[in-house]
Amino acid sequence: MQHEINIPIVLEAVKKAGNLFLKDYKQNTIPQTMDELVAELENIDTLCLTCLKEDLSVEFPNTPWHIGDEFDTEAQRNPAPHAEYWLCDAMDGAIQYLQHMAGWTINLVLVRHGQPHFSVIFDPLANEIFWAKDGEGAFMNDAPLQLSRKTDFAVMLSVFEYGHQDKSHNGLSQKTGSTVTSLIQNFGIVRNYGPHGLQLAYIGAGRIDFFIQEDLDTYNWIAGILIAREAGAVILTTDGTPWKWGSESLLVAKKETAQQFIQLTSKKS
Repeated sequence: MQHEINIPIVLEAVKKAGNLFLKDYKQNTIPQTMDELVAELENIDTLCLTCLKEDLSVEFPNTPWHIGDEFDTEAQRNPAPHAEYWLCDAMDGAIQYLQHMAGWTINLVLVRHGQPHFSVIFDPLANEIFWAKDGEGAFMNDAPLQLSRKTDFAVMLSVFEYGHQDKSHNGLSQKTGSTVTSLIQNFGIVRNYGPHGLQLAYIGAGRIDFFIQEDLDTYNWIAGILIAREAGAVILTTDGTPWKWGSESLLVAKKETAQQFIQLTSKKS
């Protein structure tokens, strides 16, 4: 296990990977079939992982790698069986990238003893890199992040997300619909921006006030969870209990905002 992290080297490696994709942005033919889509997604994973491993293998020669497959529900319930490993979401928002739209990032997390220890989210289009280290704060391009100071729900920006868990028999579609209804009833602004991790980083930056998701989506969340938490946000499930790896929902906001929303929605249920 490597106790000291050379943060500049990691940040530069993630930037290099992101800018590699930026160079080819909007150059692909938009996939028209499932086979084409899957092939493009696999190409993204391979290219990103190859680039990151090449740049980080010298500094972290003994740290294993784990690819976060967001379609694998069971694998997301527990951390990988390593004391320390890199968890790579090669491109969060790959669909947007392939559709020639904004909203895609390169996410990398160093997981230590089953918890996110260091995470990076790079948005090449905005040239913004968000990062956090456990217990040492969260930053964007070296500036400390600061949560929103809003108190009025009417001017707050709330976002919702959904993942790839099977929703055919567990009521998740209905729960998601009910959650969106609650947002519309309580917040002045409701949106969905696509890349999960970046939206959580935006919570830390004060750009988004409230994030909620009814689903199991650990790999999409984990990089942003550390950044939001280190910026001062609370990391909860949708029923208000502390989030832990494997939880099947996520609510992230400033503490007072989260508490008020939970109180408002519990009164109506």
